[in-house]
Amino acid sequence: MASIKNGNKKPGSINVKNLKGNSSNSSSRSSTPAPLTPKTPAEEGLDFFGGAVKAGEEPIRVYELRLGADGGPSKDLEYVRLPPAYTPYILRVSIEAGTPASKNGVFKTNFPLDGKTFARERLSERTLPQDFSKPIQIDLPIAQAGAYKYWIEYEEGSGVRTKGHTGYFNIDPVLKLKARSPILDSESLAVLPPGKGAVVQDNYVDLPLDGLSILTVVSKWMGPLDEWKAHFAEAKERGYTMLHYPPLQERGESDSPYSIRSQVKYDPALFVGGKLDAESSGRHKVEEVLKLAKEEYGLLSLTDVVLNHTANDSPWLVEHPEAGFSPANTPHLTPALELDTAILDFSASLESKDLPTLLESEDDLTIVMDAFEKTVRELNLWQYYIIDVAREKDSIKAVLKSGNVKTWSGQNIVNKSVEELASIVRQEEGLIIGYKRYASRFGVKVDAAAAAGIVRAAFTTLSDPNALAEAWGRVVDVLNVPLYEEWEDDTRTAIEHVKNRIKYTRLDQHGPKMGEISKSSPLVEPYFTRLAPTAEADPLLYSVANNGWIWAADPLQNFALLPSKAYLRREVIVWGDCVKLRYGKKPEDNPWLWQYMTSYVESLAHTFDGFRIDNCHSTPLEVGTHMLDAARVIRPDLYICAELFTGDENMDTVFVRELGINSLIRESFNGWDPKEYSRLLYRHGLGKPIGSMDGACMVSKEEIQSPTGKGPVRQAVVIPVNGSLPHALLYDLTHDNESALDKRSAEDTLSTGALVAFSFCATGSVKGFDDIYPKLLNLVHEKRKYELSGLDGETCGIAKVKRVLNELHLEMVLGGFEEGHVHQENDYIILHRVQPKSLKGYLVVAHTAFQKGSKDRGHITPIQLRKTHAKYILGASIEIPSYEIPKDETFLRGLASKLVDIPPVNIQRKSDDAGAFSEIVVPDYFPPGSIMVFETQIEDFDADLEDFCKNGAYEAMKDLSLVDLNVVLHRADVEERDATANVYGAYDVPGSGKLVYCGLEGWMHPLRHVMRYNDLGHPLCAHLREGSWALDYVHQRLSSQVETFPKLAKPADWLKERCERVKKSVPNFMRPKYFALIISEAYKAARQAVVEQCSDFVVSGHSFIQDLALTAVQMHGLVKSASLDPEVVTPSLAAGLPHFTTGWARCWGRDVFISLRGLFLTTGNYEDAKKHILAFSTTLKHGLIPNLLDSVRAPRYNSRDSPWWMLQNIQDYVNSAPDGISILNETIKRRFPKDDTWVPWNDPRAYSETSTIAEIIQEVLQRHAEGIKFREYNAGPNLDMQMKPEGFDIEITTDWETGFTLGGSKTNCGTWMDKMGESTKAGTKGVPGTPRDGAPVEIIGLLKSTLRWVDELVQKGKFPFQGVQAKIGGQERLVTYKEWSDLIQANFEKCFYVPLDASEDAKYKLDPKLVNRRGTYKDVYGSGSDHQWADYQFRCNFPIAMTVAPELFVPEHALGALKLADKVLRAPLGMRTLDPIDMQYRPNYDNSNDSDDASIAKGLNYHNGPEWGWPLGYFLRAYLHFDLLAGQGKTNPQETLHHLHTVLLTSRRYIQNDPWRGLPELTNENGGYCNDSCRTQAWSGSTLLDFLEDVHQLQARK
Repeated sequence: MASIKNGNKKPGSINVKNLKGNSSNSSSRSSTPAPLTPKTPAEEGLDFFGGAVKAGEEPIRVYELRLGADGGPSKDLEYVRLPPAYTPYILRVSIEAGTPASKNGVFKTNFPLDGKTFARERLSERTLPQDFSKPIQIDLPIAQAGAYKYWIEYEEGSGVRTKGHTGYFNIDPVLKLKARSPILDSESLAVLPPGKGAVVQDNYVDLPLDGLSILTVVSKWMGPLDEWKAHFAEAKERGYTMLHYPPLQERGESDSPYSIRSQVKYDPALFVGGKLDAESSGRHKVEEVLKLAKEEYGLLSLTDVVLNHTANDSPWLVEHPEAGFSPANTPHLTPALELDTAILDFSASLESKDLPTLLESEDDLTIVMDAFEKTVRELNLWQYYIIDVAREKDSIKAVLKSGNVKTWSGQNIVNKSVEELASIVRQEEGLIIGYKRYASRFGVKVDAAAAAGIVRAAFTTLSDPNALAEAWGRVVDVLNVPLYEEWEDDTRTAIEHVKNRIKYTRLDQHGPKMGEISKSSPLVEPYFTRLAPTAEADPLLYSVANNGWIWAADPLQNFALLPSKAYLRREVIVWGDCVKLRYGKKPEDNPWLWQYMTSYVESLAHTFDGFRIDNCHSTPLEVGTHMLDAARVIRPDLYICAELFTGDENMDTVFVRELGINSLIRESFNGWDPKEYSRLLYRHGLGKPIGSMDGACMVSKEEIQSPTGKGPVRQAVVIPVNGSLPHALLYDLTHDNESALDKRSAEDTLSTGALVAFSFCATGSVKGFDDIYPKLLNLVHEKRKYELSGLDGETCGIAKVKRVLNELHLEMVLGGFEEGHVHQENDYIILHRVQPKSLKGYLVVAHTAFQKGSKDRGHITPIQLRKTHAKYILGASIEIPSYEIPKDETFLRGLASKLVDIPPVNIQRKSDDAGAFSEIVVPDYFPPGSIMVFETQIEDFDADLEDFCKNGAYEAMKDLSLVDLNVVLHRADVEERDATANVYGAYDVPGSGKLVYCGLEGWMHPLRHVMRYNDLGHPLCAHLREGSWALDYVHQRLSSQVETFPKLAKPADWLKERCERVKKSVPNFMRPKYFALIISEAYKAARQAVVEQCSDFVVSGHSFIQDLALTAVQMHGLVKSASLDPEVVTPSLAAGLPHFTTGWARCWGRDVFISLRGLFLTTGNYEDAKKHILAFSTTLKHGLIPNLLDSVRAPRYNSRDSPWWMLQNIQDYVNSAPDGISILNETIKRRFPKDDTWVPWNDPRAYSETSTIAEIIQEVLQRHAEGIKFREYNAGPNLDMQMKPEGFDIEITTDWETGFTLGGSKTNCGTWMDKMGESTKAGTKGVPGTPRDGAPVEIIGLLKSTLRWVDELVQKGKFPFQGVQAKIGGQERLVTYKEWSDLIQANFEKCFYVPLDASEDAKYKLDPKLVNRRGTYKDVYGSGSDHQWADYQFRCNFPIAMTVAPELFVPEHALGALKLADKVLRAPLGMRTLDPIDMQYRPNYDNSNDSDDASIAKGLNYHNGPEWGWPLGYFLRAYLHFDLLAGQGKTNPQETLHHLHTVLLTSRRYIQNDPWRGLPELTNENGGYCNDSCRTQAWSGSTLLDFLEDVHQLQARK
């Protein structure tokens, strides 16, 4: 400072050396403290995972965080709070394989995976595996507390790298505390006295954050450090575990702890004699006393960190004025400083102006404010806003005369009005210099050269410079209008704020009544501190803005910076003793300040266990993160709490996740009545609801590799991560809020203190709450010392009970009493805490005292504790004879009071229809403020019940067949009723409705949500509490079917044993948890039993593959009304649920064989695939297999494509099943004689003839080669009431010019697009919606596939035939399979392709007039003469042919058509059945439509636009094949695979969330719900399995 006076140093210059040697901290400050541990915790974590597994080591916890398809967390998962790493654990980040984020994805995080010291901007990376068939997981070894973020960077589009949505995870610090002995006698539950109960032990325990009980103590009221031991003893005896010290640094002139004069020195008052050694900062002495508190009294330490401001008399401010906001570095503060100076001068002049100096009335205030307004307006602050018109005119004239005009190049402005010109000028960026900067008077101006150009371009009739200048003046006048209005609004606002502040500080009843106005006590608190070291010093440099706060301000915006005008508008509620610090955005912006404050924070981190961030909401995030990062280097397990006033929970989370705040301070007195307070307790202090399920039900076990790549395999438990709310530090009262007497009543201290202590969160209090201080203490002016009131005596308030409550709080947290229940009734709040394993609990009954004066007991219903014993521990009320403030000049004393013991209440044992219960009746004398505490325990507690429910499920399920598992897992309502003769059906949950399945999957749909989020309010949970019907149902339905399914006895018994034990041993409110546990364990075991019977493709596959594989179990089961055998009931494959489940509607030839490859062959269920092939082979008749099997009793033969689907499946079976070729030699008995005679199934002629499967294949080919013509058996309304008579005539021929088979007519529909018109009103009865007569593209593809395959078999000598006999050109001859195949090959493109270029039409057989789109393949070749246009309809069938017979297609043509289909036909969950530009396109199916619109009546548009699921799989398979052959995939297959997997995202989400756990038959437009669709369809899931297996095999080949 002397150097400044001597002129040797420029004011405001930065000298980092001042950090250690300037006059403001002349004591030689120790260097930055070293970290407290030799290794970083992250390094220790790496060592742990690399080390050997120790004997008895607990399984590693794996917290699994599942990300979305875009690689980011959902909104709910954006912020995740993880527990302390007492033992290192793993954070697993999972994404689904094949999602967009997996494409060349890189996981990035600033968590130090390499074990190095954390640096916020230093990133670690993990490359995501490029596997499309297995789950993608990144395992992070967690051993270090802190705040971290992550994201996935991946490739999007044409190689562009995209950063996914950022997620955040905060890891709680590891806190250790001296253990304490129990507070209660274990036998009698009597409270043990000091010295016997809650005695500090020698050993340390890990202290979860919820176990913190924090007491705020103000150092200047404690006396010097050598007197603190007594305060430690008192705090410890009251059960606290941490002391919060408002800042202990040297205080400024106001004597407020939060106005810190020197951040690097402790306040001299802490030391004997009020003096500090010249060479000492006092840190070591403070650390010694805090060490004593921790080691002898078990008290951790917490201090405030003040980053936003410094004391107005901090000496270093004079040396470093750049550390504050001044007009010199923040020019827009210049007018605010002028206004502030005017206020000071006006305040000093009141007496001389004969104005009131002591305001006694509103009239006095009005007189003063009228004079003040005049003063303010005389400042002419409008000059900071507006443009000087005269100067502008002169500037224009000068430029025009000099010729330096900048030609206007913008829009045409000729003849524009001055208003229009002004608007244009405002919009031109950079044209108005100084606009809205407020930096100096008349500092706003327009670029003169540009203005001259504008005025010339606008006023073309003027040439005289004077005239042009006048014209410009008129424009400037218009520009100034809103600027004058802005000044006027700012002035009015500033005056109003000054008036309101004066009124509060001088007149209001509850204000500080500041007294006479003078120079030293101005109208309002000054906004600026004047630092000027000399009279000549520049006031613009040495006037720095004071700090404060603003109502409802945006916490992310610095109110000292533009666009805020808070200082000018006097919006800041200012702290006159605190200068706001100006950091800038990064250390380079203000090096000295950043370094100085960093050293301050580092020093505190070395000394204290935790920080409370003062004024956190106004702390710039970049400053907070930098400082706390530095602090955590010193103390990695630093605890950080803060109080935020953002008013927005989302904004709270931003601060929490960025700064790594461990707890947010919440205040009990924010609850304005018992109902609102109970809500706050529920939100912040509940923990989990009693009977929560997530901990028991959502955990799975597995073995894991070391996340570091080095080290042994370990056992692990995997726990799904939910998003987090900021952790709460719930105060009964904070040190800066009004007392209980002022807010509610003095008696409420007891009830509120008890409820806070029973909350499962960190808790806090002040000594004044426990001692019942009548008023809020003033941190600045209060000089008295704390009275050591102890636990007894009339001024110790509630301390004696608080001791017990705080110690119980600690014991409950350490003991894991994490579950709670809050009940509010009138003025009563009951809080019950329970340990979920032992079901032991503690219960507090609190009669709140929100109103003063009442002694009434109030009303509360007797408390019933079902199947629970309760024991009385203590009860108390408090008597306060007088609310008069104690008069003591030396000590701070609370109101005289007396704790009155409430005698033990009689806990009665009763019972009713729901069973036994304990009843607690509140005694007659229980005035407001009273509490009672009880111990609770579930009676006849079954300690092994949870383990019993978890164990043995797999043993009960592992021997079940897939058909058994269909019963256990699925069965729709109608299937169950069919199978059990209507004894059982789907369970109906009151208030929720029928479950979709009778098996475990039905229960799992509601339970998945209930278990994960502990939604105990769900109707299912209410139903379980009401009775045990569901517990009976789940095993009784299985037991009733043991005769049919003998293996069900084991799971039925397993379920019964557990359900019966639950019914016997737990109270009704615990039933939901144990029911969920039983069902979820059974489900996991049953699902495992399914997967284990599947192929490696499924076993090693990701969840989507396994979910799809489960649809095979959904669809394949046993019902009595449908079978593959007419005499014996056998399992069969349903087409879809719930519509196609029983009787004739269950089993369809076409559906079975479209579904069979995916559901049976890819999953490895070859046995059931073979059974279906053999069963349908027995039914061959007319060269066809049935469309409807009807248990082989009355099959219907009206589908032209079914036999080809069967032959394709036989081919697939031969190629995939072990020894699959042998099926060709299997002999089957024919349901009908080979001459096609219809006979009943029990006629002697039925099953009298045999064939091999090879002969069946040959017969299909031969019959089609020679032609098929017949009329359906039993033709007429008994067979099909919709069809016209001629529609029953079936005819199929082979065109030996092309080799194509053709068939059908305009009156029937023999392919899968088989909707028959039903509407008499619309005239469509008997008219097919899509006849597809001729040669449908997919049938030709299936035919070609079969011919190619059998020819290959012939070449290998494995097929007993050479070809077919055919009459060609009038001659019968042998046509070999190869010849027939080659004929199709030669004609396919010519007949089906529609070229992109019309000039090539001559090469193809087409009618250009009928072409609707080009670059496509016809849907049919050879439609009837009256609807030849149908050939050209762009539909979703051609990819089927591409998949089964890719050789038919020119690869480039095929890929072009597929890309068009990708753009035009692909829908969210399937493929559009018709091109949207087609005139027939009607995308929404409604079978109940009874209109006269022929296109949609009775659902005729079933296949004319609605989006079907199963063609999607064939599209994906075809696209994969041809893109790898001729597209981008040829050189970059990953690109192709990622694109196609992106297509599946909607299907993935659907199957995970839909209660049917399958994919629908069809959807309406753009994936819209279709009421008439099956909710899960066999072929919809099957064809996606086909595609995913293709991918699996492709990757296996690589």
